[in-house]
Amino acid sequence: MDKTLHSKLLMRSQRNPIPLARGMGWGLLGGLAGTLMMDTLLMGALSTFGLPALTCFSIVGDTVARFLAMLDMQVAGGIPAGVVTHYLVGPLFGIIFGTVVTIFPALRNGTLKKIMIAAILYVEILSQPILVTTPILLKMTTPETLQWFGGSFVMHFILAVVLGIIVGYGLHSAPIATQRRSQ
Repeated sequence: MDKTLHSKLLMRSQRNPIPLARGMGWGLLGGLAGTLMMDTLLMGALSTFGLPALTCFSIVGDTVARFLAMLDMQVAGGIPAGVVTHYLVGPLFGIIFGTVVTIFPALRNGTLKKIMIAAILYVEILSQPILVTTPILLKMTTPETLQWFGGSFVMHFILAVVLGIIVGYGLHSAPIATQRRSQ
């Protein structure tokens, strides 16, 4: 993006804040796309290493079932619960991120790189309290725990990059399109 276009875009976005619903929508799309990308790559990697492709869903589902059992709620664990959890949490993380970017001008007016870095920090930090429950509730060994956190870091990094790109591009693309129509 050339400097003059960036300057015009920055000035326009400061004068015309982005509607919250638009930020939430781009966040939802980014969270969903990021979750799909993360899961697709993870299933491919697990298959490549000779492991069941749906292992992560099974682990997440079992964690959710154990957590809810502590609250006297009986839910079947396994793959279906893991899939539902992934596709509720991923888009929800995206909606929250899109909202935050829309509300704060420092992020809303930032570069794509700045928004991507914010998304990476956001996803990696926000996912930690959720991720830490798995080794505790499933009583993982130390090597399993290290593998869990290492794999989760890489997969959530992928989700965050996709989320940041979609939210950043989505929120910055509309003013350009509006600008072209008005010329």
